[in-house]
Amino acid sequence: MLGIADPQIWLAYLACVFSALGCMVYGALNWREKKEEKAVKSGTQKQVIQDQ
Repeated sequence: MLGIADPQIWLAYLACVFSALGCMVYGALNWREKKEEKAVKSGTQKQVIQDQ
C-alpha cells in the first residue's frame, strides 16, 4: 500500500497521527481552563548588590 511494505514504517506513521490527534484533544479540553501561572524565582532574574 502506497509503496511502503514494512509494517514498522506504518506503525511510525500511525503513532505520529495518533499523537497529533491526542494533542489536539488535550488542547481542546484544556483550552479555556483558567489556571494562574506561578512565577518561578530564579537567581539570574535579579541580582542583589550590597553596599560595602
